[in-house]
Amino acid sequence: MDILTAAEMREMDRETIQSFGLPGRVLMENAGRGVFQLLMETFPEAVQGGVAVAAGRGNNGGDGFVVARYLATYGIPVTVYLLADSSRLQGDAADNFNLLAPLDVRVRELPDRDAFSRVQNEMAGHALWIDAILGTGLSAEVTGYFKSVIEFINDLDRPVLAVDLPSGVHSDTGAICGICIRAAATVTFAYPKIGHCIHPGAAVCGNIHVIDIGIPNPIAARIGTRQHLLTPSSIKALWRPRPHDAHKGRTGHLLAIAGGIGKTGAAALCALSGLRSGAGLVTLAVPETLQPMAAAHALEIMTAPIPDNGDGLFSDAGFKSIMTLIEDKRVLALGPGIGTAPQTRDLITRLIPQCLIPMVIDADGINIIAEDPDILLKRRADMVLTPHPGEMARLVNTTPAAIQSDRIGHARQFAEKYKVCLVLKGARTVIARPDGHVYINSTGNAGMASAGMGDVLTGMIAGFMAQGYAPDKAARLAVYLHGDAADAMAREKGPIGYIAGDVMAAVPAAMGRIMATETETAARDILSARLFS
Repeated sequence: MDILTAAEMREMDRETIQSFGLPGRVLMENAGRGVFQLLMETFPEAVQGGVAVAAGRGNNGGDGFVVARYLATYGIPVTVYLLADSSRLQGDAADNFNLLAPLDVRVRELPDRDAFSRVQNEMAGHALWIDAILGTGLSAEVTGYFKSVIEFINDLDRPVLAVDLPSGVHSDTGAICGICIRAAATVTFAYPKIGHCIHPGAAVCGNIHVIDIGIPNPIAARIGTRQHLLTPSSIKALWRPRPHDAHKGRTGHLLAIAGGIGKTGAAALCALSGLRSGAGLVTLAVPETLQPMAAAHALEIMTAPIPDNGDGLFSDAGFKSIMTLIEDKRVLALGPGIGTAPQTRDLITRLIPQCLIPMVIDADGINIIAEDPDILLKRRADMVLTPHPGEMARLVNTTPAAIQSDRIGHARQFAEKYKVCLVLKGARTVIARPDGHVYINSTGNAGMASAGMGDVLTGMIAGFMAQGYAPDKAARLAVYLHGDAADAMAREKGPIGYIAGDVMAAVPAAMGRIMATETETAARDILSARLFS
């Protein structure tokens, strides 16, 4: 499913109006009518208690005027609170505002805080609110008068249906611009926007409904977008059924370099997850001092001792052994639990430019790269990096808060600069390709905030790559299935308390769900389109 920026949506509107000849007034009519229909379907009882439309003076407000007109036509009590002087309305918004008077729609013009304060008792009496204040055009902090109005609406604790996007949410980042409407539901037009899909904005949208307003498919295809939502059907399209005569020698051999003192569990989770995702063989390379402990974690993985000078740490002494192990492997998973000791850094910085097979790098491997990210420009094979926000901040020399304020922007910029596939983990994991295309995951839940989840994901991505999937496809499959397995655990065991091993064990069932019937997949796609939070 495609996801648009605010600029891409504006361009589609402009092309539809100018090139296709469909008037903007028709687009606004379609939008308002669609909001009205969803309103009646979603809140059939609340509307009888009276609807209030909070409208700004832009096109978002114009959509709200259309909604008010339909409500009045169907005999639903409605009041429009225009947060501006009506003389400042322009274009299609002004035209639709002027249609309210013939229908005797009640309008309160509230151009300033004083006018607003005089009608607050009246405003508190409505059972349902329509947020048509700001929409997708917001680019600055919400302050002053509008901030007071948004605070007032939120404090009423009434259901709010947001038009296009809850006012105060940044359309292109999902950031909260100081304050925002907390919506029970959001109706957006043509396509979802980034702000619907990325936290914290995703958490305040409620149920998200996407309605068709008449953008022609050729125009949408010509303008295009580089943002996409992972859905069951998009994942199913990536899936390659395994041949009936497959054997372990044909399904890929993965090498994992992982583990350290106290961290052999991370190494085992990574290696076992490669098998759980379908790799035929997995060899876990660990410091030789720790091999007996690592081998005890699972019977299904092979272990290889790497010379460690007796200290349990990877070091340059193991370089020759690792290069020999790589020779007959399809992919290398590197990083979980290896630490960042100087001798380990020396090994990793020597290995990355000389490794000839694709790599998946996580955890301490990323922390070592962060000391000199330009080492990525010297590599000779494809690479997937899987940082969490803290590791991403170290990679680009900023703060985790800055990363979280624009997850897509930071992931895309890094992937394009270093020509890697980057998986920025966290709620709504972002997968960025070297060509700038970005995928947002729709699965997963807060119970995944638990140790070892990232080690499982690393092993899964490497496991799919071992089976021959391209790096970005392997990342999309793994991220989606990882979250889907966790969602199954949340349903089965409860919202928190399940652990990484539980999720790993649930991966085969998640893969089975991808092969569901077309009807089941379509039903899950509808859920992905309409309920992101």
